Amino acid sequence: MKTQVLIIGAGPSGLLLGQLLAQAGIDALIIERQTPDYVLGRIRAGILEQVTVDLLHEAGVGHRLAVEGTVHRGIELVFSGQRHMIDVAGLTGGKTVTAYGQTEVTRDLMQARSAAGLPSVYGVSELTLQDLDSNKPWVRFKADGQTQEVQADFVAGCDGFHGASRASIPRHVLREYERTYPFGWLGMLSDTPPVSPHAIIYANSPRGFALCSMRSLTRSRYYVQCPLDDRIEDWNDDRFWEELRCRLDVDTASRLITGKSIEKSIAPLRSFVAEPMRWGSLFLAGDAAHIVPPTGAKGLNLAAADVKLLASALSDWYRLGQSRAMDTYSERSLRRIWKAERFAWWLTSLMHRFPDTDDFGQRMQEAELAYLTSSAAAATTLAENYVGLPLEL
Repeated sequence: MKTQVLIIGAGPSGLLLGQLLAQAGIDALIIERQTPDYVLGRIRAGILEQVTVDLLHEAGVGHRLAVEGTVHRGIELVFSGQRHMIDVAGLTGGKTVTAYGQTEVTRDLMQARSAAGLPSVYGVSELTLQDLDSNKPWVRFKADGQTQEVQADFVAGCDGFHGASRASIPRHVLREYERTYPFGWLGMLSDTPPVSPHAIIYANSPRGFALCSMRSLTRSRYYVQCPLDDRIEDWNDDRFWEELRCRLDVDTASRLITGKSIEKSIAPLRSFVAEPMRWGSLFLAGDAAHIVPPTGAKGLNLAAADVKLLASALSDWYRLGQSRAMDTYSERSLRRIWKAERFAWWLTSLMHRFPDTDDFGQRMQEAELAYLTSSAAAATTLAENYVGLPLEL
């Protein structure tokens, strides 16, 4: 079997790349280790930068997003028992973010690929990548009990942090940068109206961080900082809601509508970057190359930016015979990635209680938050990064 581009991973980055390549008339096969139901069952973030929203419309999958997505023009910071609004749109010339779940993005892309009759293979196992440092890479895998081989011009590794793509790059070529954080996020999804329908609330409290987000006007996503060794079984719904209330200001806590959880999970926080993002005929995109703490809502957005750059580079190669965009893909992607990593690291450090955060450290966090909410310059820096930095094409 042959294809022009083999995409490994049918998450949003792999599916979006496949959609953009199809629009450019480039053949692409997507292979995925999990089943479609498993992929759709993954609960992930849901705040989209304007760059990502525009890209989904460009890919022809923005119809439901335009109807069901909720535009956020600001964010709210809670500290010292008070809530403060950051006017993100006002500080960035009208730029906004949109609340629309990653699961829904994946669903829209899956449906578009199926409707177009584009090939995808799910339930792949025993995947190996071969001859990636040549111009004739190929992969071998099992699907439906049969061993298959596919030759491609290029391979796009969109298979996440634990995937086979990054692991196929020789250790002497790859350099990895990582920081792990000494706490996790306990997240809960509930079919309840969001406490703030048009802004995300970030809370810094002596009890730890909390975040109030949403998936729609009837479905909410909430998080509280917790120890890494906590178990889901330790947190029944009543305990979660009570802890969340204790980390919010009195007014917000009084407006919180509670209900039965439909999903809970504990996620560790990590900052991670792998360089380079290209080796021979292999290109990495999304979580295969970088992870950010969810504090800044950058994971899916960084993946979409990678995909935009990669799709454009591959289009230049096939349409014009030009390789410059492919040759500079890693460098251009990494410039934006490191800036997003900085923002996510800074916001994580500002909003969380670390094990060594004493009373002095807590007051320093509160002082910086007070500066953010009283300085237009400081607030603009936060707003610029939150809505997403420009994409370098």
